[in-house]
Amino acid sequence: MSETTAPVASAPSTASATRRGRLARIALRTVQVLLALFYAIASALPKLIAHPSAVESFDKIGWGSVGMYTIGALELTGAVALLVPVLQSVAAIALSALMVGAFVVQLTVFDGQYAATPLILIVPLVLIAWSRRGHNAELLQLLQRA
Repeated sequence: MSETTAPVASAPSTASATRRGRLARIALRTVQVLLALFYAIASALPKLIAHPSAVESFDKIGWGSVGMYTIGALELTGAVALLVPVLQSVAAIALSALMVGAFVVQLTVFDGQYAATPLILIVPLVLIAWSRRGHNAELLQLLQRA
């Protein structure tokens, strides 16, 4: 078979790769929205409205209402930042750091009862931070202009 009669397979694989890339971006964006909703509604809101369970937990930790409102505000800020393209990677890193702290608190104060939850949340956050790392250069440029 000569070079001129060899089949060209690059066109279908390129279309397939483009489709996979698009589906991956949609899936990642969906995960970001779901995490943002989780952090805003299920995690930050009870702290910010001083739900009795949150108050009790933070009293047990010894941080009181100041710690509760601070963590709630950080979670809400991270949730919003997960939806802002230029902040996505940094928000995922910050929320991951917060989850490391939550893991330590779960182990030391609450005897590891829900210690797996922060670890499970770190996995998609690290994926977001890595996948959206290109936006960090944009953020740095914006900060340098200011």
